[in-house]
Amino acid sequence: MSLALGQQYSSIGSQPILCGSIPGLVPKQLRFCRNYIEIMPSVAEGVKLGIQECQHQFRGRRWNCTTIKDNLAIFGPVLDKATRESAFVHAIASAGVAFAVTRSCAEGTSTMCGCDSHHKGPPGEGWKWGGCSEDAEFGVLVSREFADARENRPDARSAMNRHNNEAGRMTILENMHLRCKCHGLSGSCEVKTCWWAQPDFRLLGDYLKDKYDSASEMAVEKHRESRGWVETLRAKYAFFKHPTERDLVYYEGSPNFCEPNPETGSFGTRDRVCNVSSHGIEGCDLLCCGRGHNTRTEKRKEKCHCIFHWCCYVSCQECVRVYDVHTCK
Repeated sequence: MSLALGQQYSSIGSQPILCGSIPGLVPKQLRFCRNYIEIMPSVAEGVKLGIQECQHQFRGRRWNCTTIKDNLAIFGPVLDKATRESAFVHAIASAGVAFAVTRSCAEGTSTMCGCDSHHKGPPGEGWKWGGCSEDAEFGVLVSREFADARENRPDARSAMNRHNNEAGRMTILENMHLRCKCHGLSGSCEVKTCWWAQPDFRLLGDYLKDKYDSASEMAVEKHRESRGWVETLRAKYAFFKHPTERDLVYYEGSPNFCEPNPETGSFGTRDRVCNVSSHGIEGCDLLCCGRGHNTRTEKRKEKCHCIFHWCCYVSCQECVRVYDVHTCK
């Protein structure tokens, strides 16, 4: 996955795309860009969507999916290691590309794709097929062709990335659901028109975050084949359930991200806001890695004493409220 598309090219949809000017693309991705330039804005939007969701899901963690501006490796060295964090980023970015391309096709912004004409089952009682079923399989195909183009090496890291890319895309196909709209006089629901739709992307993020927490640690095995040495992955612990294609996998441990370390890409947690009342990872004890925390008061202007006036406006006063803000030492 060329994550450079996500941050540095966030405005790619509003300007002509020059595929050769996008950094980090391998030759196969460059050919894809030139052949399918019409959907490249959606690919870029999908990568950006994945990065934003990563930052939401990890907002209270020691590693909070921080990005680095003006750097091709926008997460820094964090993704150099085959860790849980790398697994999640690949999965959510691949899912983001599939999601954004699917949505773009359903909205009719591309002439090379559109709605899914397969009804996938008989109509139910009181409803009929209609609307625009979202063609998630096309979005998944685009994501697979673009994201997996980089992962053609016979090593363990490529095997891991391919697996996690696919796990991310599978979340969309498995969470497609029927969306329906009622038709009838005076708001009655005499007839319902239904179509297949993608879930909200936040649901996919929540699902993959659970997969991050339960990710399977793997061991690397080398095999001699006609093309040379090939690395594959197997479950490290035989007494654990073998990971399925829906699970995230990794084979290197994560740094603790407590202190700044340019080699691992850790920014540390000093000055991070923590929750003094929580015993979870976002709490001051764990997030601050036992260093303690500072507390300061902060005044904020807020609307208060709001009154609804008939008819029809709301008037509010402005109040100054004082909050305690806790930050890691």
